[in-house]
Amino acid sequence: MMNAEELRSRTKALAVNVINFVESLPPGRSTDVISRQLIRSATSVAANYRAACRSRSRADFINKIGIVEEEVDETLFWIEMLTATNKVNPSSVKGMSDETDQLLRSFAATQITAKANRREK
Repeated sequence: MMNAEELRSRTKALAVNVINFVESLPPGRSTDVISRQLIRSATSVAANYRAACRSRSRADFINKIGIVEEEVDETLFWIEMLTATNKVNPSSVKGMSDETDQLLRSFAATQITAKANRREK
């Protein structure tokens, strides 16, 4: 399992990679809408994980990690929409998609563990 500093770094890197990737996309009405949503969700992952690290209680942490998990899943959705609508070649987003999927799995596991630990106390 990754430590908090590694996750903080990876979530920030994901946000930066998404922003840079979106800047390379050709303009278009649907691409612009999806791009905005993708940037919003990816930067939200990083910002909300940072907030989760500063949680004041276990319940606050669980709530914030839940938000992070939702935003990571949404980020993955928007990446999938770009490929499904043929706006990008799937190979051009494979690395970003794989990283997002790994983060999703990690945050899902973190939330499950945090909830289980809450019940044990």
